Amino acid sequence: MSIRNAVLWLFLVAITPPLAYAEHTRLRVSGEQILLNDKATKIIGLRCSNALVSDATADDLVAALDLFRSYGVNTLSVFLMGSRFGDVKGYLPDSSLNPLYRERLERILRATDRRGMVTIVGCLYWSTSTAKEDLAEWTQKDAKRAIGNTARWLATAGFEHVILDPDNEGMAVKARGWQVESLIQAAKSANPDLVVANNTRQDPTNEDLNMHFGKPEAGKPWFDSEATPGNAPGGYWGRFSKQTHVSDRDFYNYSRVGRYTDEMKLDQLKETRDEIERFNGYVLASTWLQCGPKEGVRGPFTQPGGASNLGSSENENAAWNRDIDAIHPDAGILWWLEYVRDNCSVTKSASNAHSPQ
Repeated sequence: MSIRNAVLWLFLVAITPPLAYAEHTRLRVSGEQILLNDKATKIIGLRCSNALVSDATADDLVAALDLFRSYGVNTLSVFLMGSRFGDVKGYLPDSSLNPLYRERLERILRATDRRGMVTIVGCLYWSTSTAKEDLAEWTQKDAKRAIGNTARWLATAGFEHVILDPDNEGMAVKARGWQVESLIQAAKSANPDLVVANNTRQDPTNEDLNMHFGKPEAGKPWFDSEATPGNAPGGYWGRFSKQTHVSDRDFYNYSRVGRYTDEMKLDQLKETRDEIERFNGYVLASTWLQCGPKEGVRGPFTQPGGASNLGSSENENAAWNRDIDAIHPDAGILWWLEYVRDNCSVTKSASNAHSPQ
């Protein structure tokens, strides 16, 4: 991040007026609607999957919440386990929550609760993360116990503004041959009022809502909890963001962090508008928000950063495609936040949300 952008961020934090805090935030699902404190709402969120990687990253995210709210963001997504390139180890081999990561999560949850914000709590993020090495002997029974322990802790702590994601993209159930329906049931048995999502290719019957990999279906809410531009050169989670990692195994982080071509931005803004209007919301996933702290990147970043005015996808000599492992001075998600602030409302057409047939 450039000095100019850092100064701008500090200035925005300083001038952002304080927003009213809630006594308590309650999330429920009613049919195809998501209710936040009994009012139909749309999810407008940021995926911050590596927020628990350190005390500093957790505290930085909390410090940025009011600024994000000023742009219209009402949801965050964080993960207890996995989180690519962050290796968050939120579960111990005995399926209990690791106190270190639980305490960081609790700080974030208390802060979002007071601000009337939703928090998506991801449990298992199997992927290529080294975090799962300590869980190599887990059976489905162990995974169910971990999900149940998470749900029970949320109830005991009094958090009612959470969407629980038992298995990110179904990575664990696919790799281990488990069934997500039993993981969802473990959460519901431990905490009957908890909103539990399906984010897998499986077709359970007991989820409250579906998101991302979960199949949209009539009668239940759906939103994309990991939304990226569909036209990134080489794929956003492919070559565009992992080119160095693929070619150099010693490099353990994303490349082109927080960079977007002109075409990628246009595509993402169109999808933002369309999905907020048609479904139950939209959660931006960006390497800016969820990169790891390694390779000198010093992420994940919790300030908006720049406008990513880096040129066209057709120009491979443009700034988006040069020195791809460095943080470009104009990288960031400011362009998306400003669009949301100026064009999206969490309550507009909330009553019209529907699942596709």
